[in-house]
Amino acid sequence: QVQLVESGGGLVQAGGSLRLSCAANGRTFSGYFMGWFRQAPGKEREFVAAITWSGRITSYADSVKGRFTISRDNGKNTVYLQMNSLRPEDTAVYYCAASQLVTTTPREYDYWGQGTQVTVSS
Repeated sequence: QVQLVESGGGLVQAGGSLRLSCAANGRTFSGYFMGWFRQAPGKEREFVAAITWSGRITSYADSVKGRFTISRDNGKNTVYLQMNSLRPEDTAVYYCAASQLVTTTPREYDYWGQGTQVTVSS
């Protein structure tokens, strides 16, 4: 089973940037659609962005479109989420996930990382 490990979270001021990374342990991401999700305390886990294996097609939640960019480097078995113009409402635990389906629904993703905390201060 693929293991996903997120990194790059931390504390940043509003308007700042962070880049999250998601790396596979022990195997490649080949054959999977990759997504980023986030979950704030007391809230449901929500879709942030997704990318096809080729990287040619991406999808974003309306709340992050124009600010976040998802990308992948298959040679490094790594997916990235570049987050710019961060807002306090972006504060959440961010999760990387892999799915064999083209979907934005969390329950349809097969594998998940442990999450990385992103906190945006005012």
